[in-house]
Amino acid sequence: MIARSLETRGRETVDGSRHRWRGRTVAIALLVLLVIAFSASLARGAVTLSVAELWQAAIGQGKATHQTILWELRLPRTVAAVLVGSALSLSGALLQGMIRNSLATPFLLGLSAGAGFVAVLMLTLGLPQSWIPLSSWLGAAASTVIVFLIAKTKSGIAIDRLILGGVALNSIFFAMQTILLLFADDGRTQLALNWLVGSLSGRSWGDISTPAPLMVAGAIAACLLARTINLLNTGEERAASLGVSVGRSRLFVGVCASLLAACAVSIAGLVSFVGLIVPHGVRLLVGTDYRWVLPLSAIGGAVVLLVADTVARFGAVELPAGAVTALLGSPFFLWLLYRRSAA
Repeated sequence: MIARSLETRGRETVDGSRHRWRGRTVAIALLVLLVIAFSASLARGAVTLSVAELWQAAIGQGKATHQTILWELRLPRTVAAVLVGSALSLSGALLQGMIRNSLATPFLLGLSAGAGFVAVLMLTLGLPQSWIPLSSWLGAAASTVIVFLIAKTKSGIAIDRLILGGVALNSIFFAMQTILLLFADDGRTQLALNWLVGSLSGRSWGDISTPAPLMVAGAIAACLLARTINLLNTGEERAASLGVSVGRSRLFVGVCASLLAACAVSIAGLVSFVGLIVPHGVRLLVGTDYRWVLPLSAIGGAVVLLVADTVARFGAVELPAGAVTALLGSPFFLWLLYRRSAA
């Protein structure tokens, strides 16, 4: 009996060591990719800058044009890509962990649609854009409440009703956005369309100064919820027996996820699939321990959106980053659906 207990403990220790080693390896690899993607994003554009030119511009030397390109055009756009990619990935990871479904995303559950509708409403009405982050968060929070009310049953949250409710809300908000665009002025319509597609073009320091602190605070809060999500993944009854208030915990996770999604939408619009593919990919690499999944999802999301935004600038005509992520994410989503149906 004692020997078997010691053997079990030894096996758990070995598994834990392997898990930590794998997590650290993936973290280092993602950080290296983040540095490379960040540098490529700064260098690539209508005017391609070499490493030497980037360095000179960064320390205030070289051509004044290169300094302007780096500090006023490329750097705020690159920082915006990091913030938006991290926020969307964290939001997706939080929702997937909360309801134990790898298909849950801010888009699928209606969070981004609610935030996007409010942003389009403000843009088409000509209201101050500085109000968009808070207003978008309120839209996302309202969508979250509606979806969970639809999905709530006597026995808990029905996953199928949660997803179907999110799909229905997406359709409603899309119809309302279409009506707003039909009656808006041409200039405001074009601005709103850029939000709907999802683009980082022309982002300045002013666009990220307001939502950035909220996103950093939301990211820290998300990582602090890792243990709670791990307990929720063991099942509602077991989590409750371990002292977790299931309803309150889900409320905290939903508020944090909606805050991150709303801030991301307020900067870049509806950038799709990042909140789906990145958390799922991270879980395939490091497992389901959200103490690793959440921070690595943040890094991975930043890498994915940086790469997508850089690829969007390669052609003669710049593509919206949201179009690139949709092209990359759609095949992965179809594969994920096929894998789930075959299981």
